[in-house]
Amino acid sequence: MGLSRRAYAALRGVHESAVRKAIATGRITTEADGTIDAAKADAMWDASTDPAKQRGAHARDLGRGTAAATRIVAGTKAVPRQAFAAVAETLTEAGADPGAAAGDGGEVSFVKARMANEVLKAQTARVRLQKMKGEVVDRARATAMVFDLARRERDAWLNWPPRVAADIAAELGAEPHAVEQVLMRYLRRHLAEMSEVKVELR
Repeated sequence: MGLSRRAYAALRGVHESAVRKAIATGRITTEADGTIDAAKADAMWDASTDPAKQRGAHARDLGRGTAAATRIVAGTKAVPRQAFAAVAETLTEAGADPGAAAGDGGEVSFVKARMANEVLKAQTARVRLQKMKGEVVDRARATAMVFDLARRERDAWLNWPPRVAADIAAELGAEPHAVEQVLMRYLRRHLAEMSEVKVELR
């Protein structure tokens, strides 16, 4: 004889309505007498539920157990809160729920870390495809092109006063060299102001 629905809900750490819904949808089954075999029901529930959406004490215990087992196998310390923040940020960007990704002490469950890794791989593949289709450009190359264009524009402007100074001086009745010096002084001031504009390609 197994457990009643209420007793199983208390054991799993969920509301009784969640157990009724799981039975109604076929995620778990009851015994012939209507009771629930906890071990069998847990296995069925876990197998038919997205780990990212599991709730309740059982899900938290499972996450802590997985994280602990991972640390034992790897021989490493608990994942710090900074790592959890990175995992949560990745999941949030992907539209997934980052809630309950960390266990006690700021640890990241293996399931959540693996999910974040899969999200990152998918994002990387998408960016590569966009680059192949010409929808995105390499930032280093774009920065170099902007820098080269700005340098050529600057050089063209610096060569302009010597070319036009004589014509301007003739129209004004002024000394050509003096006109060139005035043009160059104001032009350098203008270029210095323009150089303060920073281009961020992010």
